[in-house]
Amino acid sequence: MTPPQDPYARIGALKPARRAAGLPPDEAPRGHQPDIPAGAERLAQMLGATTRENHFGAHLGLRRWFSEVIDGAAALAAPEGELDLAALRLIAPEAHACVADPRQWLFLDTETTGLAGGTGMYPFLVGIAWWDAGGIEVEQLFMREHSEEHSLLTALAERLAERRVLVTFNGKSFDWPLLETRYRMTRSIKPPAPRAHLDFLHPARALWRLRLGSTRLAELEKHVLGWNRGADVMSELIPQIYFDYLRGAPPEPLVPIFHHNQMDLRGLAALAMRVLSLVGNPETHGQDGFELFGVSRICERRGDDLRARKLYERSIAFELPPETDRSARRSLARLAKREGNHALACSLWEGMLGNSREGFEAYEQLAIYYERHAREPHRAASLARKAIAELRKADRLGTIAPHAYRSGRARFEKRLARLERKAGRTLLDSLEAESRTPAGESNPDTARR
Repeated sequence: MTPPQDPYARIGALKPARRAAGLPPDEAPRGHQPDIPAGAERLAQMLGATTRENHFGAHLGLRRWFSEVIDGAAALAAPEGELDLAALRLIAPEAHACVADPRQWLFLDTETTGLAGGTGMYPFLVGIAWWDAGGIEVEQLFMREHSEEHSLLTALAERLAERRVLVTFNGKSFDWPLLETRYRMTRSIKPPAPRAHLDFLHPARALWRLRLGSTRLAELEKHVLGWNRGADVMSELIPQIYFDYLRGAPPEPLVPIFHHNQMDLRGLAALAMRVLSLVGNPETHGQDGFELFGVSRICERRGDDLRARKLYERSIAFELPPETDRSARRSLARLAKREGNHALACSLWEGMLGNSREGFEAYEQLAIYYERHAREPHRAASLARKAIAELRKADRLGTIAPHAYRSGRARFEKRLARLERKAGRTLLDSLEAESRTPAGESNPDTARR
């Protein structure tokens, strides 16, 4: 029978060494050294890493240069000149102009003692990378035990001072807030302030989530970049492997974590170049309708309606799945309405009518058009009735959520009641006009009808 796990085991594994964390070595009590795990020296030998020292102590450091950003992808080589600032502004509209200088980019990825966040979580391995000599230089900073955190954070701050554009994948939500918290908790190391932060998770979602479902970096590498990592450690196992090492387990399981971190950094660099080439020139680099649709959404979000409309039209020309096609048509119809092109908007709405979210929006928008612009309340009322019938059908089939059914039906019934009153008044006004026409004279309105 497996003995019950100690719920405080992880906390105990991170217990600081006898010397208080962050206390400079020359102020530490004599004879007191950090409790470095026994396997740390063997880990350094396996990795080819060295001990790095600064005012706050020591940590393990490893540097490696890769001639290719990712293996076998010459098209995603390190940039040779200035980057497309217009494309970068679509991704980060408020970014400083220095983002166009690739020499200022610093890629960052962390491996931590947990995935849920909180002040008790530590980034025990921090990977950074930058373009260098036509390839990519990767540096990894590792806490052999808890008291080395200050030394690691100091080294990272020095790198961030050299390159002021931080580049991450989900770093705005996870990696960077965690590091800022750790800097503040030292009470002695000022948090670095990047001049710009480019997070490529968000454009990746816009570009590929509909096609792939998952936008995990490894999935994007495989299906977008054509790079298969091969065997890789599972992210959810990483914290436990580190805790086991702190408690004296062999260091060999840590080696795949270093490789995992290196691949994350290289994959991020390659993905960044792919995103920039696609956003900057989608007509040339877009490989399918999904990518064109994704760039359209990014352009629309940044207020570039003209470019968004052209790309939506191009994406619709591809054979997109029905749901994505409806979404593209809905977005294009909204832009057409905003521009006053009611003919195009109505044409798109007519093709979307049906039992779907976009279909019900099309019913509503067409009803609005015929009521307010075409002045045909009878036709608008007919569309409202059809929408109510479609909602009832969807409710019977269970293809619509109950709250969506109730709110949608209430909205269309309210519109229908108003339209019927308006249609009734229109008919009454017409009859009164005819009754006021002298005998033998034709009513101009009746004649036109």
